[in-house]
Amino acid sequence: MERLNGLDATFLYAETPSNQLHMTGVLVFDPSTMPGGYSYEGMREFMRSRLGLSPAFTRKLVRVPFDLAHPVWVEDPDFDLEAHLHRVALPSPGGPRQLAELTEQIAGIPLDRGRPLWEMWFVEGLEHGHVGLVAKMHHSTIDGVSGANLMMHLFDLEPRLPEPAGELPTPERIPSDLELLAHGLASRARQPLILPRAVADTARAGFELVRRRLRSDSARMATPFTAPATPFNAPITPHRRIAFSSVPLADVRAVKDAFGTTVNDVILALCAGAVRRWLEDRDALPDRPLIAGVPVSTRGDDDAAGGFGANFISAMFVSLATDVDDPVERLRRIHDRTKGAKEEFRALGADVLTNWTEFTSPRLLGLAIRLYSSMELADRHPPAMNFLVSNVPGPPIPLYFAGGKLVALYPLGPIFDGMGLNVTVLSYQDSVGFGFVACRELVPDLWELADCTAGALDELTERAKATR
Repeated sequence: MERLNGLDATFLYAETPSNQLHMTGVLVFDPSTMPGGYSYEGMREFMRSRLGLSPAFTRKLVRVPFDLAHPVWVEDPDFDLEAHLHRVALPSPGGPRQLAELTEQIAGIPLDRGRPLWEMWFVEGLEHGHVGLVAKMHHSTIDGVSGANLMMHLFDLEPRLPEPAGELPTPERIPSDLELLAHGLASRARQPLILPRAVADTARAGFELVRRRLRSDSARMATPFTAPATPFNAPITPHRRIAFSSVPLADVRAVKDAFGTTVNDVILALCAGAVRRWLEDRDALPDRPLIAGVPVSTRGDDDAAGGFGANFISAMFVSLATDVDDPVERLRRIHDRTKGAKEEFRALGADVLTNWTEFTSPRLLGLAIRLYSSMELADRHPPAMNFLVSNVPGPPIPLYFAGGKLVALYPLGPIFDGMGLNVTVLSYQDSVGFGFVACRELVPDLWELADCTAGALDELTERAKATR
């Protein structure tokens, strides 16, 4: 039995019928490299052979009575693999848009909290004889980095037959209510011991932020709740739109080298250029620059080795300079703003937010979020940020799933009330995949936005060639 930390638990409390907080991955693989060929039964046996590699596959949530403390993870004594695997087919040949439409439906289905919080949908009937996989896992179990690490457990560096199923973790007895109450009371008793540290760290961070801003006029982190309103900054519904885009990694690196920035700066510039073009076409581009929330990993060596909790993330806020016409000048401003944001983020410390999540009251937070959602308050104040952009470096080498070569990979993150757009980016081999998620009612034409990423890169690539 292991208690969730405050940040992991917050992803549970913040979930509403309109706001499902699971991470989704869309994978496409070529079954022609599979020893013995593709079969759904073979996929099931392959997954059975990999279950023991991560506790995220076999542990489930158990709530503490009266929500006295955060829930606990327990190895599921009734684990049933077939409850997590599904098979579906598209009318052949299914292309990227048809796969995205199916993923929209899958992404809108909440995960069953009575089971381990993941599921996989194998999608047959894709073009070129490919097979798709739509994988969902709750954010309380993984963040971007741990999700990428989990992916490594499922993939091989060469095509090979599935291995015999290994031993699963020993199932645990579900604790009694009395045991859970005792565990919850013990957790509550420890809170006063960590409160002084949380207060001291917050005071130090606030003082450091004020000191740095008084002493320096350099670029800084954008201030939350100062973002301009856009069509996607409004209350969301349970309905989703999903779109994909892919650009050559070599072109991204060429732009980075030409203008002395980073790959992440270029990714942000592509998102800024795409969203700017989409807003311009609808006469909805604000005069002030949009603000992106950029998740930052706070994972240390001890955490990577299996520290307490699944999520080690915080966020910084970056101006996207969408008020700048010239794409190169926009990239340079993003570079300056990102550099300043990173410096302030390091000065503030990564644990300020996560320390306070340990004091989150499940019942009160859940009630507050549902009230906020039901009263549609998201468009009655300036957005905290306009949208999230998460960029995780992926593997530069080919990978194989159950012997099938992975040919495409698109990550998809959650959206929130007041922030109906999310862009999650992951590189694989020689390409960079963009996964776009939006509220269907707010961004019904999401593919038009996704298609703008290639044009945004073309603008920068042409200018990069001119510098040689």
